[in-house]
Amino acid sequence: MSYRVGIDIGGTFTDFALLKGAEVILHKNLSTPGDRSLGVMTGLEKLADKEALTLRDFLGQCDAIVHGTTVADNTLIEMNGAITGLITTEGFRDELEYRRGFKESIWDTRLEPPKQIAPRRRRLTVPERILADGSVYKPLDEAAVREACRRLKKQNVESVAISLLFSFVNPAHELRVAEIVAEEMPGVHLSISHQVLPRGPEYDRTSTAVVNAYVGPRVTSYLERLVTRLQEGGYRNQLMVMQASGGVMTKAYIDGSPIRVLASGPAGGVIGSAHVGVAKGYSNLLCVDMGGTSYDMSMVLDGAAPAVAGWNMHHRNLVGVPMVQVETLGAGGGSICHVVSGEVQVGPQSAGSTPGPICYGRGGTQPTITDALLMLGILSAESEFAGGSFQLSKAGVVEAFQAIGDQLGYSAEDAAFDCWRVVNANMSQAVRRTTAGKGVDPKDMVMLAYGGNGPAFAAIQADELGIEKVLVPKASPTFSALGALVAKPSIDEERSAISPANAADIEKLKALWSELDARADRYFGDAGFTRDQVTANYQMNMRYPGQNWAITFDIASKTGSQDLSFVDEAMGQRAIALFNERHMADFGHIREDEIPEIVGVRLATFVDTPAPPAGKGFTAPSVAAPVAKTRRANLGAGYQDTDIIRGAELKPGHEVTGPAIIEETFTTIVVYPGWKAQVDDYGDYELTRVS
Repeated sequence: MSYRVGIDIGGTFTDFALLKGAEVILHKNLSTPGDRSLGVMTGLEKLADKEALTLRDFLGQCDAIVHGTTVADNTLIEMNGAITGLITTEGFRDELEYRRGFKESIWDTRLEPPKQIAPRRRRLTVPERILADGSVYKPLDEAAVREACRRLKKQNVESVAISLLFSFVNPAHELRVAEIVAEEMPGVHLSISHQVLPRGPEYDRTSTAVVNAYVGPRVTSYLERLVTRLQEGGYRNQLMVMQASGGVMTKAYIDGSPIRVLASGPAGGVIGSAHVGVAKGYSNLLCVDMGGTSYDMSMVLDGAAPAVAGWNMHHRNLVGVPMVQVETLGAGGGSICHVVSGEVQVGPQSAGSTPGPICYGRGGTQPTITDALLMLGILSAESEFAGGSFQLSKAGVVEAFQAIGDQLGYSAEDAAFDCWRVVNANMSQAVRRTTAGKGVDPKDMVMLAYGGNGPAFAAIQADELGIEKVLVPKASPTFSALGALVAKPSIDEERSAISPANAADIEKLKALWSELDARADRYFGDAGFTRDQVTANYQMNMRYPGQNWAITFDIASKTGSQDLSFVDEAMGQRAIALFNERHMADFGHIREDEIPEIVGVRLATFVDTPAPPAGKGFTAPSVAAPVAKTRRANLGAGYQDTDIIRGAELKPGHEVTGPAIIEETFTTIVVYPGWKAQVDDYGDYELTRVS
């Protein structure tokens, strides 16, 4: 037997999806913030136990382990990354704080600027200047570079970002600065902008390089520990790491640009959503993932969730590498409920896994959404929690909510219900902001809910948003881990080349694509894939003169050996036609009298690998699901006896009419009044409004 394992580390739980032939086995255990690799190894041991194997035998039979991690995200959230310095061109010291004039909320006069990863005292400049054509206007002052290194050493800098003007056209000065820094500051981590993001404008490139410098040492040291533990445990293959782009690649590739793992966990869920949605015939999805710490929302349109390289504001820092678009809200099961100025507020602070919600019985003292669900009867202290890993307890929960109620003049149960209403309203409003900003009406979409807490809120959110149908995969509690198994090994990189589209330097474009192709070929080869398995999508970045943003589109696609025959004298006119077609589709107009300009080339390569099964169908006859018991619960219309259904007893065709609660092994699905749930042929749930 051979296995494939998907892993997703969250702030509260570490999730596992084991693919065994066509069977998917799920597991969750608490994350271990001190060393997250320990939680991973604990979960792998549990999976080995389920297969009646030792850990060594189990890992020896694993063809692939694919891992999504929040290490980079947590580093930015907690602001505990490496002490970071920046060396940049004289005159550009404050580029990071100018932020191209961007402010997240222009009307919020109390919004503070983001905390600087590299404060001004650690942002140093050196005389040098390369022009836009790559020519050297002012030679590099090497003595100034060495002086900057001495100043950074005095501040105990651990990681240095190097970002010089137009280095993506001519990297000579940046490479020389990197050599000097390595000489003067042995062992320091380097983040070289033209290698991290080889394009303009300078703010995008500098910000991306600085974030990479800040999170890089934490990401690489964590992955090194995990790889070492896996190898010592008996794993013989390369660890594949989930990327923000929605693809996976080897640790060796990630080491060169650790920033690519930002938001990699949520990206796995989006890729999994697209896979399931297409299989079930739903190409437009609103994906909502509520876990223990956060609420992530994204959209799948026309069956795809493409990675966007550009203006990706992540934790208030611009990250220019390709990223699947995911919006995050501090609303999860561990979000802390409190009163501020006479109003109930939920989050963004979270109890995490340590100490966790009060009901975990691990020393938590602040009430959370999980505690509120226990108070409302949606969860039960009598039922197994998180696959039976521990039981919930009401000890201290009632008292905590009564403390909130005392401030507002009502009971503990009413306080818990208010917290439930507030977090639900926060999530629904976040969805409205996200969809409105993209010109999408949520009423036209199908909601796909996952995460440990997503199915508990999905139908009531759908009610508020006007959505008629909700999908809840059987694997929803570990869906991002399952999505990691859907994700394809991929490399998505770009290079800058600026010219009018009708006067492109054909040989230069061919050389840039050849360089990108060679890099992809090397890393795929190291991962054990042959060139015949690799599909390459050759893409162009183009815009009209004067525009800030470029549009990316495919110009050619090839599988197998490199073939650049499409790069010919006629390519410019083909590119103009494709660009205008895309511009019309996206913006509703084209500039007929203007020649668009090429700003760069991009190469997105991938390899097809086996994916978990997914499908649709309701061939089994509809029959009422067996009711295990009833429980007093409040599903929004006051407390009443509510049917409790055991998910393990449900078969295809079983139907549940609300109000009801379905208790799955690792999650709880709430069928609110006015809704019904039906199990399809693949064991997934489809919730629809009752007419």
